[in-house]
Amino acid sequence: MQTTTLYNHETVMLDGESFEDCEFRSCRLVYAGEAPPSFAGCRFTDCEWKFEGAAARTLTHLKRVWGAGGKTQIQALIKEITGGGGR
Repeated sequence: MQTTTLYNHETVMLDGESFEDCEFRSCRLVYAGEAPPSFAGCRFTDCEWKFEGAAARTLTHLKRVWGAGGKTQIQALIKEITGGGGR
């Protein structure tokens, strides 16, 4: 677990990592779809979120579902993710 660390202009691999009270400034945060990372009390400023591997394929799939007429289902999923209800 990374604790109270400042990441500044770095590429940070997120898969399977835990971060607590960390600060990310102008970083590239990369998630490849393995074990999800965890964040507690972290701050993000001007960061780029990059998705590779399985994570990128999942996003591509969701875009295709949206484009094939599944807009309502994807919007419900986003609502569920953001705590706005959903299924």
